[in-house]
Amino acid sequence: MSPSYLAFVSALSTVSIPKTLHEALSHPGWKQAMIDEMIALESNQTWELVPPPLGKSIVGCRWVFNVKVGPDGQVDRLKAQLVAKGYSKVYGKDYSDTFSPIAKMTSVRLFIAMAAMRRWPLFQLDIKNTFLQGDLEEEIYMEQPPGFVAQVGMVWYAN
Repeated sequence: MSPSYLAFVSALSTVSIPKTLHEALSHPGWKQAMIDEMIALESNQTWELVPPPLGKSIVGCRWVFNVKVGPDGQVDRLKAQLVAKGYSKVYGKDYSDTFSPIAKMTSVRLFIAMAAMRRWPLFQLDIKNTFLQGDLEEEIYMEQPPGFVAQVGMVWYAN
């Protein structure tokens, strides 16, 4: 194995991704990653805490954990991301259309090839937090995140 690949593999083996919420909350690094995510969600005013409305479906949520590795193969940071369980929504009842903007790999490869041909500088970056600030047609209610319930009996609301 090359030295850089060996450093990458050994760095990954030093940190294990938690399998349960209890495991994540008992590790200071993962707990801080979860706190950072909650602070980012709050500072961007992503959600508002409200009582659950009658007749509306409430989406669950869960934590997803990942280890971010730097270019030298060392652990850069631990990342916790709160994701909604959107698969519980019913088409026609809870929403009417979906859209997810993505870049096709052929477009990315073309852009990189053009940059190489024209000797343009390329930079790589890691976005810590991203938020969609679009106008929603539907009202979305989500359970409070596991491990971070601010007020019992309330849900998060986005519109």
